[in-house]
Amino acid sequence: MTGSTGPEITDVVASGDAQLAARVDGPEGLPWIVLSNSLATDLTMWDDQIPFLTKAYRVLRYDTRGHGRSSAPSGPYDFDILVADLVAVMDHFGVGRADVLGLSLGGMTALGLGLAHPGRVGRLVCADARADAPPPFVAGWDQRIAAVSGHGMGAVLAGTMERWFTEATRQERPEVIDRAARMVLSTSPVGYIGCAEALKGLDYLRRLPGMKPPVLFIGGAEDGAAPADAMRAMADATPDARFDSIPGAAHIANMEDVAGFNARLADFLDLSRQAAESVA
Repeated sequence: MTGSTGPEITDVVASGDAQLAARVDGPEGLPWIVLSNSLATDLTMWDDQIPFLTKAYRVLRYDTRGHGRSSAPSGPYDFDILVADLVAVMDHFGVGRADVLGLSLGGMTALGLGLAHPGRVGRLVCADARADAPPPFVAGWDQRIAAVSGHGMGAVLAGTMERWFTEATRQERPEVIDRAARMVLSTSPVGYIGCAEALKGLDYLRRLPGMKPPVLFIGGAEDGAAPADAMRAMADATPDARFDSIPGAAHIANMEDVAGFNARLADFLDLSRQAAESVA
């Protein structure tokens, strides 16, 4: 095997007015993959992917500003800021080029990186995300911003769980729901609102025909926040892209169907070949 696994590395990265918590897992010397988290989660949302990804990658993940252990500067934020944060994290760890995986807000940030800095991206996975902000989408965020402004993160917890997971998962897998709920409730209201304002200004769909890296758009078939039809349209607009759906999963598909999500990653990223090369 190239390099050694060793203990994980954690660090704090300065980016503009934010301090970003970051973590590296996996053997030294392997290709990099960078993971970007959803709104109201933190870097631990990817825990179920780490044993799988570290067979072929050195994995860099970070808490989006306003989330997890990162600081929460006053907002609003926009995607230029969020993409600059991702670049700062990569630069800090000397990552010139990497495959990139993001979900929801993180998927949108990954798209922004691919559009603005195509040379930094090998392959891109955009999961459970939109690329535009139609009026009903914006109105929904206005409502959630008002709720969190007035009553804190608890005011959006129930609705968030309903969007994130299918009814079957909410009823039958309390450990998944509890893990997700802890992330929501630990999110800074300032950070949540700052990122929600960025979502309201999302405007990547018209730019997707200029995307250079190959892209896998992937989403839960039951995801109402990033509907399959919207994601399919994103794939159709992107030159080297495809869309894949995960039956029986909603918005946080990587936690709801770990095996299904990981299998689709393995196919797109050609992980069996990469893992074989890492032990050669």
